[in-house]
Amino acid sequence: MNIPAQSVAKPHIAILIFLSALGPVALNIFLPSMPNLTESLATSYDIAQLTLTLYLLATAFSQLILGPLSDKYGRRPIILMGVALYVVASIACALAINIEQLIIGRIFQAAGACAGIVVTRAIVRDLYDRQKATSILGYMTMVMAVAPMMSPIIGGYLDQWSSWRASFYLVSVFGFVLLIFSSMKLHETNHQLVSDMKLNNIFGKYRQLLKKRQYLGYVLGVSFGSAVFFAFIAGAPFYATKVLGLLPSEYGFYFVMVSIGYMTGNFISGRFATRLSAKLMLDIGCLLLIIGTGVLLYYSYIGFNHPSSLFIPMTLVACSNGISIPNGMSGALSVEPKLAGTASGLAGFIQISLGAATTFIVGYFHDGSSYPMVVSMVVCAFFSVVFFKFMAQDETGDTSAQTSR
Repeated sequence: MNIPAQSVAKPHIAILIFLSALGPVALNIFLPSMPNLTESLATSYDIAQLTLTLYLLATAFSQLILGPLSDKYGRRPIILMGVALYVVASIACALAINIEQLIIGRIFQAAGACAGIVVTRAIVRDLYDRQKATSILGYMTMVMAVAPMMSPIIGGYLDQWSSWRASFYLVSVFGFVLLIFSSMKLHETNHQLVSDMKLNNIFGKYRQLLKKRQYLGYVLGVSFGSAVFFAFIAGAPFYATKVLGLLPSEYGFYFVMVSIGYMTGNFISGRFATRLSAKLMLDIGCLLLIIGTGVLLYYSYIGFNHPSSLFIPMTLVACSNGISIPNGMSGALSVEPKLAGTASGLAGFIQISLGAATTFIVGYFHDGSSYPMVVSMVVCAFFSVVFFKFMAQDETGDTSAQTSR
């Protein structure tokens, strides 16, 4: 029996925003500390890079599990268990005495944080139709972008004033406070629990989604667009500190430009998603992505090494992601609304797996220059545009997806 959206208790949007921010906070607050981490734990760059790569992989695989579980058991219990794991793992990271312990802690931290990512998207789709969900996701990610905007600044100062461990203590407190509020204020929104979520059935649902051309087009477009950003965060901290000579705190301040670009894109998405077609919104996002990565490639080719050559083009790329990701993700979740949790989990798995692979590639080919990062960004941007333009659209060129509840 379908329950009308207006009869379902709606959790306050602030809770959804903070839950969604768990992963970005843990990811970005740690970035300025990575160069100093290699000295603190007596490890190498490529090994330290695993704290990022395996964090992303753990996020990816966890979404494959948590999305279907939220369809079967409800959104609330999965989120509460995820946040509790996040808190414990963050404390374990802060207490790590070697790089191996830190990597293991990061894996469990990611597994807990991804509950906030995958389940909140499903909650929004539980409550709203496709166009309204796009608008809500746009506004959510706009406000949520404050977290990755401020996190590198805070992390950079904590690294300079104390050590990289202070960042993990801070996020554990953040998670604990959020766990308390969520336990009191987060209402269940999934009132159409899926009863046949056995392992074989889960894989069957995944196959069902992957056979849908539009779903795959949306997801791959979003994933390659996100991979552009992941290539940046894999290469930028070392390039900015070792080549451009920026302090960790200075890197954090420049990163604000990127976050503002993302917030701007989110605002555009939230403001105009109900007025403009999904096709037009995605076209705008693709155009900005092409311009941003093209300028970055040009600056790299001529050897223009200045913070503006890195952060200004990346601001355009971030604005592109801010427009394309809410539209693309909402489109993917609208292809099969009754499987919103499963669709969100699978989409997140593909998105983050590709991001993790990109960070590994950038780290593997690291040579002290910007080339591995820039080339990876350009290649991913190309594929993002291709999938959005040629797979997310149906035979008539329409990017609208099923909007029925």
